[in-house]
Amino acid sequence: MFDYETLKLIWWLLVGVLLIGFAIMDGHDMGVGILLNFLGKDDTERRVMINTIAPHWDGNQVWFITAGGAVFAAWPFVYATAFSGLYWALLLVLFALFFRPVGFEYRSKLPSPTWRQSWDWGLFAGSAIPALVFGVAFGNLFLGVPFRLDETMRSFYSGSFWALLNPFALLVGITSLMLLTLQGATFLAHRTEGDLQARAKKTASLVAIILLVAFSLAGFWVSRIDGYVIDSIADVGASINPLMKEVSRAPGAWFANYDKTPILWLIPALAYLGGLLVIACVRAGWTLLAFVGSSLACVSVILTAGVALFPFVLPSSEMPKASLTAWDATSSHFTLNVMFWVALIFTPLVVAYTGWAYRVMSGKVTRDFIVKNDKTVY
Repeated sequence: MFDYETLKLIWWLLVGVLLIGFAIMDGHDMGVGILLNFLGKDDTERRVMINTIAPHWDGNQVWFITAGGAVFAAWPFVYATAFSGLYWALLLVLFALFFRPVGFEYRSKLPSPTWRQSWDWGLFAGSAIPALVFGVAFGNLFLGVPFRLDETMRSFYSGSFWALLNPFALLVGITSLMLLTLQGATFLAHRTEGDLQARAKKTASLVAIILLVAFSLAGFWVSRIDGYVIDSIADVGASINPLMKEVSRAPGAWFANYDKTPILWLIPALAYLGGLLVIACVRAGWTLLAFVGSSLACVSVILTAGVALFPFVLPSSEMPKASLTAWDATSSHFTLNVMFWVALIFTPLVVAYTGWAYRVMSGKVTRDFIVKNDKTVY
């Protein structure tokens, strides 16, 4: 059995792994939905795009569901505070996600162009809105979320939905949107052919450039923001509550972990490597390697934010000492230990099965395939 402090760190890493898994796997599904009305020039091409992700989109959503469940089980304070304070933002994501299963299942049931175009825009909304809101949420973590805790550990949120849509958070939201759009573009470049593939390649190069610009601007902006610093904290290897520490804000504090361990600067550098790899590979026709490059960018962007924030998980702008961290917002030692062994057993099984499913159902989706199977495919 691991000691409590080690388990706290492990679960910070595991939640990050789940978020990365969501960005890579469900990210390319959402990316295809975002691009649906822009790359597909007719109904058949849009059906080609949809059927590139048809065998896997519902299974890939497990990454998102599991990440939410992991936060609930590993960080109950974070789950309770975020899901109550950010209620309207999360409700917007939920309502947008409703369009995805219904849109996939019913879009092609009727031949009416109006019916199909309406569902196409529904699939766009169900993909773009969550991608944007997730980024906005991450942006607000760097600014601090306006909540406080009383002596009984009840949280009180004093912000509003509209306050979340501040310029910095919207910039991070655009970065998130471009990240998932890039995933979708490189996936389409690998799974399609002809004119649609050519448009996907051009789009991948353009989106990669926009992503790197947005990522750079967000990084520069973070350097100008007052970050959070733990001045003193009780024993992190014991059961402590969020109020058993002192926290202050300081300019450039979000880069403290990078300054202490310079090798960590390789993490944001990988985002640029991934973006440049996408641009080079789509031009060379190496579409699978381009998808690897966009996936590398996903890993880098998420880890860059996570390392900057660590150990903070949900900083408080109203009451800094109430900020929730990986040390004081966790479940019990026993709970984290049981969950660790469950994750250790089942995560490799899920990854292995997913890899097998993608291998079995690999190959190009063509116009001829859609025409010949008009009544049986999405």
